[in-house]
Amino acid sequence: KGQAKQKKMPSSTTAILLLIVSLIAPSIFALDMPKGPIRSVVVSIAMEAEATPFVKHLGLEASDDVFPPATPFRAFRGTHGGCDVTVVTPGKDAVYGTGADNVCTVPAALASFLALQKLKPDLLINAGTSGGFKSKGAEIGDVFLTTSAARHDRRIPLPPFDVYGVGKIDSAPVSKLAEEIGAKTGTCTTGDSLDKHDWDDRHMEENGASVKDMEYAAIAWSCEVNNVPHFGVKVVTDIVDGGRPTDEEFLENLHTAAESLQKALPDVIDHVCGKNHDEL
Repeated sequence: KGQAKQKKMPSSTTAILLLIVSLIAPSIFALDMPKGPIRSVVVSIAMEAEATPFVKHLGLEASDDVFPPATPFRAFRGTHGGCDVTVVTPGKDAVYGTGADNVCTVPAALASFLALQKLKPDLLINAGTSGGFKSKGAEIGDVFLTTSAARHDRRIPLPPFDVYGVGKIDSAPVSKLAEEIGAKTGTCTTGDSLDKHDWDDRHMEENGASVKDMEYAAIAWSCEVNNVPHFGVKVVTDIVDGGRPTDEEFLENLHTAAESLQKALPDVIDHVCGKNHDEL
């Protein structure tokens, strides 16, 4: 009676498969490192006091054409070692009338996103101070290069929002750089508070955190959206699992950590400029 007719795939199944492919494909392509040498670098720094010595060291000049006039964000541009280097900071608070640095995740994500859209760099580096975990070998003044970012205070215990809440993102591989400048490596866990409580401790441990900050995971998200490789340079000001009040230890060691950061950052720029991403 002839060969059996081949069954046609239901249209609904086809639609589902096409949807899956459309969702997965961009992520697959995003995993590929850009080709060619690094010629343009954005350095994102949260606190003006941390950024100013580095800006002066590289001889960068203030630039008014990176951010929209309505934002408080600042940019400083110049060249170094054959690279276009732009330092961006979130500026000072005017909304609440404090004049404080615009720290934490919202200004960090927005400033980095706008800078990436405008400048389209080959690499973003998030530099600044952080807490460190003695359980991961951290000591005051240590320089860490990030291997990934995650959040410890975005708790949404409803799948799939639980995974979204943690928001783990891999950093660009920088093992050769870490060896060259004598840096340690590990995951940076991000939250919007300087201090912590028991729930934070639990989630930071689950994140496998070596350092704790208030910006990098948000900046990493902006980089992923723009398909720009990124990593963090974090210098330890306080020991998260050391028992001392965070604010006291942070202020006591800020000067020491700032000196370590100013020593490490130029070395980082010298290493990455002109290299391919797979050489970092």
